Amino acid sequence: MRRSLSLSVVEALLLVALIFEAQLWAVKGNSHCENLKPLEVRPHSVTITEFGAVGDGATLNTKAFQNAIFYLQSFADKGGAQLFVPKGRWLTGSFELISHLTLLLDKAAVILGSEDSSDWPVDDPLPSYGRGRELPGRRHRSLIYGNNLTDVIITGDNGTIDGQGSIWWSWFRNHNLTFTRPHLVELKNSTNVVISNLTFMNSPFWTIHPVYCSHVLVQNVTILAPLSSPNTDGIDPDSSDNVCIEDCYISTGDDLIVIKSGWDEYGIAFGRPSFNITIRRISGQTGSSSGLAIGSEMSGGVSEVYAEDLRFFNSANGIRIKTAPGRGGYVRNVYVSNVTLTGVKVAIRFTGQYGEHPDESYDPKALPVIDKITITNIKGENISFAGVIEGIEDDNFTNICLSNVVLNVKKNPPWNCSYVEGYSDLVSPEICEVLSESIYPGHFSDCYFPISRLQTSIGEDRYALLPR
Repeated sequence: MRRSLSLSVVEALLLVALIFEAQLWAVKGNSHCENLKPLEVRPHSVTITEFGAVGDGATLNTKAFQNAIFYLQSFADKGGAQLFVPKGRWLTGSFELISHLTLLLDKAAVILGSEDSSDWPVDDPLPSYGRGRELPGRRHRSLIYGNNLTDVIITGDNGTIDGQGSIWWSWFRNHNLTFTRPHLVELKNSTNVVISNLTFMNSPFWTIHPVYCSHVLVQNVTILAPLSSPNTDGIDPDSSDNVCIEDCYISTGDDLIVIKSGWDEYGIAFGRPSFNITIRRISGQTGSSSGLAIGSEMSGGVSEVYAEDLRFFNSANGIRIKTAPGRGGYVRNVYVSNVTLTGVKVAIRFTGQYGEHPDESYDPKALPVIDKITITNIKGENISFAGVIEGIEDDNFTNICLSNVVLNVKKNPPWNCSYVEGYSDLVSPEICEVLSESIYPGHFSDCYFPISRLQTSIGEDRYALLPR
């Protein structure tokens, strides 16, 4: 039953101030989704076959891709250029993109990653990680790679980029790797990036990894890997800002979408946060991980995350935050709304003791700040546990706000909470006591409500109480 509410003048003024602050973020934080263009016509275009490529699935075409892109570089200051990949199966090793380029795949085109590790060069580790994510030292370069670029488009009429990752998964399981596995697509230090209308399959490691990037749109993509495949994350915005991810279907062996910003002392020192991240209309499943996650590498900070209209099924977790002592950094101002969960083991999971450290030089006293996390309008069927929300002793996760959460839960007790503080309204089954104090009206300002969903979140009757 909805509580009877009344606002004092002070509370009303506080609410108005919060709305103004949220409105500023809404204008600044969501405009990138509308401003990025998913496709641009280039004045110059070539086809990969003009450079000797053979689409038989057996001929190695790395040189053809490299030569074609080298040729197109001369058009960068003339409106840019397009490299068209026609129908066929185009085997290749890693190749590097340039600025003002569109890589366009025909609907029947398949770019295949080589199964020979020597076709994937080895690079230095990312400075915000200090080492390869899996092994100390260097890491293999992604199949499609770019650094210090602007105005890059990877698109097609639902063509396919297949990393043929099973050989890498086998090397990982058998401890036969010398360096960390490669991603399928990684763009570094780049701006105005669009990835759209493609299917990505069988990545050796994370699938799409924009790192140190700004103004990135990932739209209308399908990402597939076996549910048993190790660490095949879908989309990992990492120390990046103004990122929009929308209208995607993802089914992989690890987190579907996960926001990162560096690892322990290296991420703290590098100090590049992820912020202004918009995620909407995403569906999919993952074998052992989460639909939407933040961390565990979040040492540079994560903030202003807005996610809505998510549908996850047959997965270990729905919404998750992962961190640990030694991470430092922060996760704050996160708003997740309109989520449907089916057959998910844990609907909402926050973990304060997650994951390993890059080396022994991390500072165990570098404690993360987790604050102002709002999760609202969640419904779930066939859920094992409603929530496992565990902070860190002497470092509580604060202002955790849950509103209008209705879950059909099998296990009892449905919630497990420790070292957290926050508020809730209209949560079923009944939430743990430390989060049971009502949001409205006294703690509304402690939660995070972007203006675009403010009226829905507080209800018509509450909104009407604002001074006019």
